[in-house]
Amino acid sequence: EIDADGALVTPGFVDIHTHYDGQATWDEQLTPSCWHGVTTVVMGNCGVGFAPVAPDRHEWLIGLMEGVEDIPGAALSAGIQWGWESFPEFLDALDARAHVMDLGTQVPHGAVRGYVMGERGAKNEPATPEDIEAMAIIVKEGIQAGALGFSTSRTLAHRAIDGEPVPGTFAAEEELFGIGAVLGELGTGVFELAPAGALGEDLAAPEREMDWMRRLAEVIGRPVTFALSQNNADPDSWRRLLDLCGDAAAAGLPVRPQVHGRTVSLLLGFQTFHPLQFTRAWGEAGLGLLRWDEQVARIQADPVLAAAIVRDAAALKDDPIVTGFMAPERIYVLGDPPVYEPGPERSAVAIARQRGVDEWELLLELFLEDGGRQLLNAPVLNYTHGNLDAVGEMLRHPTSAFGLGDGGAHAGQTCDASTTTFLLSHWARDRDHGRLTVEEAVHKMTQATATLYGLGDRGVLAPGYVGDANVIDFDRLQLHRPELVADLPGGASRLIQRADGYLATVKGGTRTFVEGEDKGARPGALLRGAR
Repeated sequence: EIDADGALVTPGFVDIHTHYDGQATWDEQLTPSCWHGVTTVVMGNCGVGFAPVAPDRHEWLIGLMEGVEDIPGAALSAGIQWGWESFPEFLDALDARAHVMDLGTQVPHGAVRGYVMGERGAKNEPATPEDIEAMAIIVKEGIQAGALGFSTSRTLAHRAIDGEPVPGTFAAEEELFGIGAVLGELGTGVFELAPAGALGEDLAAPEREMDWMRRLAEVIGRPVTFALSQNNADPDSWRRLLDLCGDAAAAGLPVRPQVHGRTVSLLLGFQTFHPLQFTRAWGEAGLGLLRWDEQVARIQADPVLAAAIVRDAAALKDDPIVTGFMAPERIYVLGDPPVYEPGPERSAVAIARQRGVDEWELLLELFLEDGGRQLLNAPVLNYTHGNLDAVGEMLRHPTSAFGLGDGGAHAGQTCDASTTTFLLSHWARDRDHGRLTVEEAVHKMTQATATLYGLGDRGVLAPGYVGDANVIDFDRLQLHRPELVADLPGGASRLIQRADGYLATVKGGTRTFVEGEDKGARPGALLRGAR
């Protein structure tokens, strides 16, 4: 019995877009998702994963994951205990480990292409009919062994650590449809992708992608799900794509967008990275050779150095990386508790004007706050108009499901595995306009996600369903500011984020967390196939 008087009781959250493929081999908890009400995760997204793999290609797959998902390669090398080659063997290895939650995975295109085609596959050379047949056989074996689907990536933003686009980025329709046909033949599985043009890198790509995705869904009769965000280059294209998803649904074709619950951001600070690292004074002082806390101490003790960094920052207006991703007018104070939908008054430029100081001087001052622990939010997606209105419309669309939290990934850039907590606290409680109802917010990350992946035994609280639940003090539900910890294998660092307000998380009828604390139970299991 759990005393839930005055609390929300929800189904356990089903997070379908994570990258715990490596972490699941060493971490029983799958932090930080387990702290945010998640009781089921799906990994193997975006065409990257660790099976199948030839014995001499371990480091290549690690480089692929590191480049695409910003998971330290050294941590993956130290943490993964390789004991498989085929995808079914990888599932067996996962099945042999205890976990606090259920996990399912997908067959990743990049690994399959590299395994079948070797360097030709890694370098994105066209696949021959024989290559396609061999890849289809591997994907079929993976689905039959229990994979929940197949994933691929087509965005130029996804590159291996050596700069090479993910294998499959330029795959022809013959390859995509040839592999996708396996799902239709077996009558199970989801086709997941990061589509071309997802970041606005090709303004004509999204509608071309929708065309073939719709035709694929019609041919194979299986769900096709893709990442959808608002991008700065074409900030209204998401509306057209949602309309096309609605048209497909009306025709009985399951083309389903996965949408995020907040900005897709870079978190800037001494613990992560920031634009002042690009200044001449920073390099000449050798600050890049110091730990972040040593950098803070050095700058605070040397006003001349601080002034030189601010002076040299004026040249950053010509740096394309800074202007593209870290311009002061698009940097906002995150704070603690963190604010993920800031008004214009929280931008670095606005604060600098209010205080009558140079914007770069203000940025250095902000980065030094709280002993260098302050983080600033630099939205990359979903904030073109300075608010989350577009996200709200995407979340409300009947075809969409919550995704793109990327649990386990982007370890040094952001921490979005906490977005389940944000969906409930911000969208259903704190936002001053356009709020979702509690029911809508919960639905998007439970039943909507579970049914998309064929997990028909969860996502609702009803007799006969899996006993996964959260008991939540809704008034007290609150995120903490992300923090840097060095808890990955080999001592590598990552950002994590905790929350208050989860009175209990229940997995299969067993309490796994109480007030955010691990109770030691490990009732999770590998999900083999739809149910």
